[in-house]
Amino acid sequence: MSDPNSIVFVVDDDQLVRDSVADLLSSAGFMVRTFESATEFMQSKRPDISACLILDVELPGLSGLDLQTELAKSGVEIPIIFLTGRGDIPMSVRAMKAGAMEFLTKPFSGPELFDTVKQALVRDGELRRQRSETLDLRERLGTLTPREREVLALVVAGLLNKQIAGELGTTELTIKVHRGRVMRKMQAASLADLVRMAEKLKISPPQRPSSTKVE
Repeated sequence: MSDPNSIVFVVDDDQLVRDSVADLLSSAGFMVRTFESATEFMQSKRPDISACLILDVELPGLSGLDLQTELAKSGVEIPIIFLTGRGDIPMSVRAMKAGAMEFLTKPFSGPELFDTVKQALVRDGELRRQRSETLDLRERLGTLTPREREVLALVVAGLLNKQIAGELGTTELTIKVHRGRVMRKMQAASLADLVRMAEKLKISPPQRPSSTKVE
């Protein structure tokens, strides 16, 4: 597997293990970059391409689990494959609950590592695609006026033009104009397309104050 648009990062303080994993992956066609410590990895400038992280659990200083936590705090989303020299169930459970891709116990086989890395890179590629799509949708959403955003929220909630006009205190014709602009600016081919976009952007109907009934 030779893909210039993906990379595998290996963080392990044991040079023998680090080099062995890197050589193994390189022999299978993966592009690899190694680091001796979690701090070195955090301080590095990494290419903006699909990636996964092979991480030793028991690193000196900032441990592998600590690095996982720090990456999450920094908003860095990258599939992590943990390596450990011994099976530690509580540790593996903690890692998996925090989103780890896999927890491999040394020694592991080449095919086992290759399959896990392939899955991790595919996952990261999909996550990157979704993030890019969401960013693009947010940029489109940013071109809408406040009134157009209100119309968008009510349209995807299933309201008809007449109902939206009643909600916003305007005419049905005005709503039709706003709705057309929303469709054009959001580049939606259909109502179903617009609804999918709204779901990805987590757009919900505007909350209106409920009237208090006086007895």
